[in-house]
Amino acid sequence: MKYLFLPGCLFFFSAMLKAQSGFPRSWEGNWKGELLWYTETGKEPKKVNMELRIRRQDTAWGWQLIYGSPSEDNRPYTLFAKDTARGHWAINEHNDIVLDQFFLAGRLSGAFTVGNTTILNTYQLQGDSLVVEFNNLQAKPLSTSGKGTTESPAVESYKVKGYQRAVLRRE
Repeated sequence: MKYLFLPGCLFFFSAMLKAQSGFPRSWEGNWKGELLWYTETGKEPKKVNMELRIRRQDTAWGWQLIYGSPSEDNRPYTLFAKDTARGHWAINEHNDIVLDQFFLAGRLSGAFTVGNTTILNTYQLQGDSLVVEFNNLQAKPLSTSGKGTTESPAVESYKVKGYQRAVLRRE
């Protein structure tokens, strides 16, 4: 029995350390960079200063997005766990909007539709940078192809309306 105690303790503490060093704890901090916003083919992207402040709170994390300066566009959201075993998280915008997010393959991703636009967002820690991407798609299919059969199922295609990308660095 005593021989099982030490391996059991080592397993327990290594699991604790892994949980503490993982998402979102390892992402905490103030991140800053420049967002490039592409809306038309061949045009230079719009450039906007961007910040993401991730701070531990009691049972969640502050997830504060800032575009431009804090007085211009400041979005103090909250990231909280829904089912960490399944990688299910959510961002509460504090205006009755809650966006489901999923931590999969080292990326936090979600998809939502607002108005005529569907947005796919991803956040990924890459080395010492946090890469943020937003793909903006027309919510209504642009076209449908296929025969609607098992061999040739119906497939809907969507117009890509825009793309945003920021490489943020922790301060």
